[in-house]
Amino acid sequence: MENKQSYEETGYLFNVDILIKSRSNALALQAMIEMLNNSENIADFRIKSGMELGNLIESMLQDKRKSLIKSGASTVRPLPDIRTRLKTKIEPPETCPSSPAEKKIGTTEYSSQLHEWITNCIRDNRLTRLTTNRSGQPTSMPCRILNFDESTQLLNVYHVDEKQVYSFKLSEVIEVI
Repeated sequence: MENKQSYEETGYLFNVDILIKSRSNALALQAMIEMLNNSENIADFRIKSGMELGNLIESMLQDKRKSLIKSGASTVRPLPDIRTRLKTKIEPPETCPSSPAEKKIGTTEYSSQLHEWITNCIRDNRLTRLTTNRSGQPTSMPCRILNFDESTQLLNVYHVDEKQVYSFKLSEVIEVI
């Protein structure tokens, strides 16, 4: 009888936190990616957190917004950040208008902000987390918004984990983050 031993390579998955010293987050990220790519034992990797890229762009955009607000403070009033309103619930803000016309204006303004935010998500191909309630069953999914039909209030989303497209009425959406 011949005793053959076969050595089969198996993959093992580790979750680690790595501290890399560098002048910036981008350079540290680059150094880490180079280390991971140069190792022949690492088959694949996924970076889940720690990337702080785009902060300079974001701060410049905020400065630009502030300067626009200061220059036209009497005529331009800043719109509330739609993401914070959407994070709580997708409903028009509850106010007590004195007339139905005022209520319609508030709802229309909110609807246009919502449409603008959804359009930005579609254009930027932004990953969002959608919480819905269909038939009494709450569901949370990471997705990308594909299409929004304002006339039928229908939202088409691509579930990134399941790789499927779903359609939701806006009334079924509880939260968008």
